[in-house]
Amino acid sequence: MTIVDDQRLTSPAAGPAPESKYVEADGVTYHYHDLGAGPATIFLHGGGPGCTAWSDFGPVAPYFASDRRCLLVDILQYGKSEKCRITGPMWDFHAAKTVALMDVLGIDRADFICNSWGGTIALAVAAHYPERVRSLVVTGSMPVFYGPLAPLPERGHRGRAARDVYYGGEGPTKEKMRELITRLEWYDADRLPDETVEMRHRQSLDPEETALAAMSDSPRGDWQDLTGQLGQIEAPVLFMWGREDAFLTPDYPLMLSRMIPRGNLHVMDHTSHHLQEERPAAYHAVVDGFLHSVDHP
Repeated sequence: MTIVDDQRLTSPAAGPAPESKYVEADGVTYHYHDLGAGPATIFLHGGGPGCTAWSDFGPVAPYFASDRRCLLVDILQYGKSEKCRITGPMWDFHAAKTVALMDVLGIDRADFICNSWGGTIALAVAAHYPERVRSLVVTGSMPVFYGPLAPLPERGHRGRAARDVYYGGEGPTKEKMRELITRLEWYDADRLPDETVEMRHRQSLDPEETALAAMSDSPRGDWQDLTGQLGQIEAPVLFMWGREDAFLTPDYPLMLSRMIPRGNLHVMDHTSHHLQEERPAAYHAVVDGFLHSVDHP
């Protein structure tokens, strides 16, 4: 007889966001939430329409906050952080600003737990500023533009195409947001909380985010492939991947884990691109074990 742990297959809503905090770092303003106490752990979210630190990590944050200081950061151009124009290589820009944020917050070294867009930022931080990164957990990120077996879906532009569709036509609607999430980010549409759809849709209506989306990729900086940087990463990296990820199948992170000296891979069933939301208890159990192994090898 098969026993299923119902708790680990539960997808709770994030709930009300905690207190907002703001700080200026190297000429830009970041918005973040600060929870718990312990080793500094920075959470960087994905780049989908309406994504924020709380929408992407709110369901799993309480697990980590029990013994860690969790800094849930809205990356630039998202949430309540500054909608600044990004110039030059995009990941280098984000990495430098992230380190400036750490300086202002008095964080010398941190663990990073990241989804999609945020994971590529963290990989750039680890490559260029190795002394600032203790470990990384990366989910659904695309730091290189090729796969080991076949071309990437839609030549790696699936996210950009989905963003254009969402903001195009009649503009953002809750129905379009639900369709986007269930098609590309979640494995089980029946487990998607209405509150998550509402939160993402509401944020996507921010006039500055809508204006950025209308500009396509021009305000996001120059697209940058990190092939040359991955081998320089000294920190241990855990790639946490959904078995049914709609952007990048598990052969892709397996390739990445072999490009990084201390790369590891865990593939989770019943999840797609946002496993930290779909199965937060199971996600925490695996990531917590990895982080403890880093602390006590």
